[in-house]
Amino acid sequence: MLPSETPLTAPETGRFSFSDLAGWGDDDLDLALTVFRKNPAGPLSGVAAQARDGRSFFEAHFTPSGPINGHFTGYYEPELSGSRVRTPSHPVPLHTMPPGGVSAPRAELDAQLVGQEIAWVRDEVDRFFLQVQGSGRLRLPDGATLRVGYAGSNGHPYRSIGKLLIERGVFGPDITAEALKVWLREDVDRGRAVMAENPSYVFFAERPTAPDAGPMGTLCEVTQGRSIAVDPDHTPLGTPVWIAVDGIARLVIAQDTGSAIKGAGRADLFFGTGKGAGQAAGRLNHPGAFIPLVPR
Repeated sequence: MLPSETPLTAPETGRFSFSDLAGWGDDDLDLALTVFRKNPAGPLSGVAAQARDGRSFFEAHFTPSGPINGHFTGYYEPELSGSRVRTPSHPVPLHTMPPGGVSAPRAELDAQLVGQEIAWVRDEVDRFFLQVQGSGRLRLPDGATLRVGYAGSNGHPYRSIGKLLIERGVFGPDITAEALKVWLREDVDRGRAVMAENPSYVFFAERPTAPDAGPMGTLCEVTQGRSIAVDPDHTPLGTPVWIAVDGIARLVIAQDTGSAIKGAGRADLFFGTGKGAGQAAGRLNHPGAFIPLVPR
């Protein structure tokens, strides 16, 4: 039984140790150390750079904190059809942040952002979901790839249109991203009106496109299956966190943030790039064990 399936309490002695983490002995902690090393300079960066064994490093320099009843979702880097110029098949712009920023909500922005276009995508649904994920790769007509990443927002709070449509009885709680995309595209005007109810609008910038590099998170490049987005008001960026949720039990590193990721124990696990990653990310929406490691 996973810790996510039982109330999370520390042992009777009041102490919580690595031996209490089901699966700790089987995890690839060398890989976790490699991901931890991607963090910018911090108190343990020098030690991590010299460490040869992940298990020894984490057990010598950290200790598990009391477990938190967390909630996990997944995110990914989409791959979309795109263009550097406006074409009939790619009429919807992605924008870079204008000088001085903007404060208008989503529904009012397109007309204010003329001249700020950095790329174009197939429709408003592709743009909307790219903004939700915060980064993506565009497949250009000449076969090249353009990677775009988060470059700021209009400052409005994120509102989940999925939750909104569940509340209105349009979908049940088992809603998926793919079903939502189909519904939004069935009636363009209806879809546009619903998307406008999320006033948050994300701006992009071009990012490096090395095929083996992950997208840039808030702290550093993120890694498939080993990076999470957290609420930094509760979990400092750079924190190693043991997670146990939906059959996953491993050490991950807090390296990203997200407008919808709020509260203690809230985490978004990065699943990688492309359609398969998106499907896996969309399936994760469950409670689980969230156990930060704290420096000794």
